[in-house]
Amino acid sequence: MAAPLAEEKLENGGVVGRKIKIGVCVMDKKASAAPMGHILDRLKSFGEFEIMIFGDKVILHDPVESWPICDCLIAFYSTGYPLEKAEAYAALRRPFLVNELEPQRLLHDRRMVYEHLEMFGIPVPRYALVNREFCYQDVDYFVEEDDFVEVHGERFWKPFVEKPIDGDDHSIMIYYPSSAGGGMKELFRKVGNRSSEFHPEVRRVRREGSYIYEEFMPTGGTDVKVYTVGPEYAHAEARKSPVVDGVVMRNPDGKEVRYPVLLTPTEKQMAREVCMAFRQMVCGFDLLRCGGRSYVCDVNGWSFVKNSHKYYDDAACVLRKMFLDAKAPHLSSTIPPTLPWKVNEPVQASEGLTRQGSGIIGTFGQSEELRCLIAVIRHGDRTPKQKVKLKVTEEKLLNLMLKYNGGRPRSETKLKSAVQLQDLLDATRLLVPRVRPDRESDSESEDVEHAEKLRQVKAVLEEGGHFSGIYRKVQLKPLKWVKVLKNNGEGEEEQPVEALMVLKYGGVLTHAGRKQAEELGRYFRNNMYPGEGTGLLRLHSTYRHDLKIYSSDEGRVQMSAAAFAKGLLDLEGQLTPILVSLVSKDSSMLDGLENASIEIEAAKARLNEIITSGAQTIHGNGSSEYPWMVDGAGLPPHGSELLPKLAGLTKKITEQVRLLAKDEDEKLGETSSCNVVPPYDQAMALGKTNIDVDRITAGLPCGSEGFLLMYARWRKLERELYNERKERYDITQIPDVYDSCKYDLLHNAHLNLEGVDELFKVVQILADGVIPNEYGINPKQKLKVGSKIARRLLGKILIDLRNTREEAINVAELKSNHNQSSTSSKKDKEYRTKPQTRNEDVRRTSTASDKSIDQEEDDDKETEYRLDPKYANVKSPERHVRTRLYFTSESHIHSLMNVLRYCNLDESLQGENSLVCHSALERLFKTKELDYMSYIVLRMFENTEVPLEDPKRFRIELTFSRGADLSPLEEDPEASCLHQEHTLPIMGPERLQEVGSYLTLETMEKMVRPFAMPAEDFPPPSLPQGFSGYFYKSAAVLERLVNLWPFHKHADGTSK
Repeated sequence: MAAPLAEEKLENGGVVGRKIKIGVCVMDKKASAAPMGHILDRLKSFGEFEIMIFGDKVILHDPVESWPICDCLIAFYSTGYPLEKAEAYAALRRPFLVNELEPQRLLHDRRMVYEHLEMFGIPVPRYALVNREFCYQDVDYFVEEDDFVEVHGERFWKPFVEKPIDGDDHSIMIYYPSSAGGGMKELFRKVGNRSSEFHPEVRRVRREGSYIYEEFMPTGGTDVKVYTVGPEYAHAEARKSPVVDGVVMRNPDGKEVRYPVLLTPTEKQMAREVCMAFRQMVCGFDLLRCGGRSYVCDVNGWSFVKNSHKYYDDAACVLRKMFLDAKAPHLSSTIPPTLPWKVNEPVQASEGLTRQGSGIIGTFGQSEELRCLIAVIRHGDRTPKQKVKLKVTEEKLLNLMLKYNGGRPRSETKLKSAVQLQDLLDATRLLVPRVRPDRESDSESEDVEHAEKLRQVKAVLEEGGHFSGIYRKVQLKPLKWVKVLKNNGEGEEEQPVEALMVLKYGGVLTHAGRKQAEELGRYFRNNMYPGEGTGLLRLHSTYRHDLKIYSSDEGRVQMSAAAFAKGLLDLEGQLTPILVSLVSKDSSMLDGLENASIEIEAAKARLNEIITSGAQTIHGNGSSEYPWMVDGAGLPPHGSELLPKLAGLTKKITEQVRLLAKDEDEKLGETSSCNVVPPYDQAMALGKTNIDVDRITAGLPCGSEGFLLMYARWRKLERELYNERKERYDITQIPDVYDSCKYDLLHNAHLNLEGVDELFKVVQILADGVIPNEYGINPKQKLKVGSKIARRLLGKILIDLRNTREEAINVAELKSNHNQSSTSSKKDKEYRTKPQTRNEDVRRTSTASDKSIDQEEDDDKETEYRLDPKYANVKSPERHVRTRLYFTSESHIHSLMNVLRYCNLDESLQGENSLVCHSALERLFKTKELDYMSYIVLRMFENTEVPLEDPKRFRIELTFSRGADLSPLEEDPEASCLHQEHTLPIMGPERLQEVGSYLTLETMEKMVRPFAMPAEDFPPPSLPQGFSGYFYKSAAVLERLVNLWPFHKHADGTSK
């Protein structure tokens, strides 16, 4: 404690010989807040300061001349605070101001905040201003369309953010694109456990005032709040973003869960610049981490961290030095060896992670720890995929094609948006005849078929009372043209007279599919992370869980990914915000069969030959030990005898549905004299979580499919399965018949279609043989097809594993170095500089390795965000797990599995054993279907007791699940209640390796590398629209991180 001396004024306004008076000129509510109390108590305990709290009565009612006189002033605005009086007092007494008062006015206007940030070169999201002088004023520079707004010619595609210009108005909106289901999420100050609400019906922006429109920055579901105490100190905390589900995570004491994270050197410089730009020494601001960069999106002014004793210590020490430098520079600001309040400070409880092993392999706290989990997952239960083709000559439809292709008569048009599909529906309604045609002519049958297809198009567009670009799209391709005179009579121009309309629909994720995906996410959370249990949520929140979720472009796959994420991270609410925030589309990696189309067609031709040839057996040349090694393994020996029965039963089902559709059509004609437009509700596109009981009770098909569309589905299958005129079967239709039959058994059992059970038994026998063989008629062909379809995915998986290995090695080296240096003495000022300096020193040592990868890449993109162990109230803060989830279709699951089990058949790997053990190969041979939610999981464990250079340091574990492959006809007591919910259980994981076997990462790489895309071949794609993840960096650098991983040993690294 400093001894009192005779009072003396210094030239700079400092004082000698008395305690420095600290005036606290804030509203009582702020002065009595716990963080303020903790820090003021610490300052007081130094013995150098006298704390003077002004109080509301003085601030609000007394003249400034009578306010207490102080040397240093803590003053900041809050609701009801007289900022003008505080400014007058500061001008009168001239105390040292921790936060200057005039700049605080800027914080009330978001326009001024952004302009000020830009003035000082601090990155902000791309934004534009719409200023209105009065409510609902039309401004000519603002344009709003379905999926974007345009301000002064600058376009902001949904999702975008809408903020009021008033900094005290916290009603912030996020608008979502129609491709993700549309709707709006409103963010607001926490009310109970809510911080946001999703409004699926809201699609138009507000016009009541002036707003900022800014680009949505996908941050992977986590926000970062930064707290400065002077320009040299910044503390950062991560919390679950309100953008995801709006549910506030709270600890057992009811306080919001936040975790301290390390700032990168660039972010620390940004914190310094924010502090100096607004002249607010104690300042909080919001940081968005996206695309390897960081952006400031809000500046709050005076803010203290809650519930962190370490922060309170640091803040008190920094403020002490600030006050002493300003008013008593003759006194040493060196921190005492023992902080005066440490003796009586209670020790904070440390909540350990839940220890709940999965029972598979590896338990945390032992020598082996999980480092990486990679899962490739098929989408959930869906409606059957459908396609309608018809040639159109109607002028209304041809004009519609020209309207949306720019008036080019030879260009095709794709219609996906709500406006485009509504135009098509309006035209189709006018063209569909009121009654079926009844005229005699040679073309009567063609006219009837054309009219029926138009009815089908109309029914599809009206289905569910909504439009969704995810699930329905129409192509119009011109086929014939004629030359006609131009309207102005000057010359000729081409005019289309016939076009091909192709309507694709169906494949919608059902309520059962959503339930399956969500449940599987919960299963992963509780079982795939040994030692974590529910602690996975904490692992994720603390930035120690590096999660990224990828999806193909198909709507059902995207929504499966979003539902899975909801279960995995225990989120709530609608799927649209989760999809936009957490799921990244990568169609080049997870879509398409084009690369293997020739091989697949050859396999189908060979399949047709085997089945229709009537061969008694196809296993004559096969080994009984390896029955999967022959052509067409798994096909029924008398498949040709089943085909007539299959066609007959299909025809029987079709006729029953035709009668139901006829009854429905007649009832509609009787009850409606005009077409009534169903209420437009695009939000219904995301499907429901439960069965529509009213439809089931009314005897209607499940979901939004009517009998007309159900009939069209079965009629198409009947026609294409067997051509009566040519007496020819098309075995490529077998999977579609199986798909439709299984769907109706599960979802439409209440319709009591006669013969559907028998049809399923017949078609299942055929499908069990046909489907696996479509991806290659024998193992070598399966390997060839699989490597072509999954080449990019395999390359990405290898990159994931290699990057994890290099990161783990660097963490181990860091820990070793830290242990060696832990006995060295610490400098007095380390309390202030350590959170920054330590990072910067490591950063400087890795500059050379950064630039050796890509000279042109910004250093910011080499950043991996991490928990700050100095402040973290968790065990094992250095623990880090990478999770990569890839959601895709059946083709990619089969392809990946075929490469894993048959890779040793490649000529370059002769003599090597398969990655899959013999018993698992037998199980896979008997596993005919990789059904909805089937998955393949690769988990990499690190044995920390094995030397770093030993190949056994990293072990790979392979498991797979058949998904929801239980037959709807199977009597299973556990599944009976699920049957009532129109869903089937997902089978648990099965091993692909013998118990006790050891697959090293080195062996895994050697066996898979010949079939994987090399890292250097990955093109540098642009930032994906649905960016998900915490540590995204540009793929141009990422995919070269194969042999060199520039992991900055404390805070910096790279991943994808």
